[in-house]
Amino acid sequence: MLPSASSPLDLIVVGGGPAGYMAAITAAERGVRQVLVLEGTPEPLQKVRISGGGRCNVTHACWDPRELAGHYPRGSRPLRGPFSRFACGDAVSWFDEHGLTLVEEPDGRMFPQQNRSEAVIQCLHGAARAAGVQLRTKTMVQQVCFHPDGGFLIEGRGLDPLHSRCLMLATGGHPSGRKLAEALGHQLVPPVPSLFSLTLQAPALTACSGIAIDDVGLDLKLGNQRFRQTGRVLITHRGLSGPATLRLSAFAARALHQTRYQGELTLDWSAGLGRLGVTQRLQQWRQGQARRTLSAAKPFEHLPRRLWQAFLAMAGVETERRWADLPMKAERQLVELLCAQRLSVKGRGPFGEEFVTAGGVDLGEVNLATMESRRCPGLYLAGELLDVDGVTGGFNFQACWSGGWLAGKAIAANY
Repeated sequence: MLPSASSPLDLIVVGGGPAGYMAAITAAERGVRQVLVLEGTPEPLQKVRISGGGRCNVTHACWDPRELAGHYPRGSRPLRGPFSRFACGDAVSWFDEHGLTLVEEPDGRMFPQQNRSEAVIQCLHGAARAAGVQLRTKTMVQQVCFHPDGGFLIEGRGLDPLHSRCLMLATGGHPSGRKLAEALGHQLVPPVPSLFSLTLQAPALTACSGIAIDDVGLDLKLGNQRFRQTGRVLITHRGLSGPATLRLSAFAARALHQTRYQGELTLDWSAGLGRLGVTQRLQQWRQGQARRTLSAAKPFEHLPRRLWQAFLAMAGVETERRWADLPMKAERQLVELLCAQRLSVKGRGPFGEEFVTAGGVDLGEVNLATMESRRCPGLYLAGELLDVDGVTGGFNFQACWSGGWLAGKAIAANY
């Protein structure tokens, strides 16, 4: 039986996501006795369940706090402090102590040894139960205000009024959490999408949908601003996705929003060869593969044949033409396409496809050593509700683990 509004709980956490669970577990394990998590959906930790294609990229093997902070387009400098207290190595140890082993993949991403997100959910549920944390689902908190006797009064749908000494908001990117924070005196940075695919005006390229290729250089021009990334891209039926594209969209999120997702994208498909290297390779093939067709004798091992044939079509070259007969004008066009293909950005991926939002509670209003509000004592905030977001690869979850742990520790210290 939960206490009534006149009998306060010690801590209520609004939001059953990774940051909320980490805070509740940490506080309860350190002696806070009455901890309640309120989740509006039927099942908590849904973002954990669907992340990484159902595998859950828990964190990233980036051990230096300063280097780790560099993977956050919003909040990189302020996050150095929190990460010096709880970073990737601490998260790995925490999960190991709670029965979940994380395994590092070659690209640095870390997944549960069982290779399924359900293992992470079971770990968090088990730790919460063992610590005595209570959970209420299908409870949408609609109003939070100050209680006359101190602490907070929480009201909402499917919920009798509750009184809590401490309150934590960890509502992710849901608008309800931003409204609650604003009602308690916080200024909000307007949220915009981050980590999304780009829609391009490039029918010849999108005809190669499904092809993924490494070491592609991306140079995005938005007015007088430029953003660059290099890495793996995935060609889609709309344009480009993949890790490098998502990183690019994250760092350019606000600039893209301001330009209504219109801009110019220059692509370097040469894998570091550059104009000189590509020119030399084409000339070598002109001599060494003279009798073979352009389609049959592909000069670049890293380019899938279908993509190479698409470049030939873009350059206006017949694929069955022999290498000896390749016109110099066509050669120059191929060099330009492979080293500096210019395409128009016409939008972003479909609404709802984006992974996180950029925006939320201004970081200057939060003590990042404890995650306590500077405007409202006893209120703690963490996760995507803050104006913090990371690139793809486990970094957004790491910010949740760090913020949740720091909040739980601080709440217990003041208990």
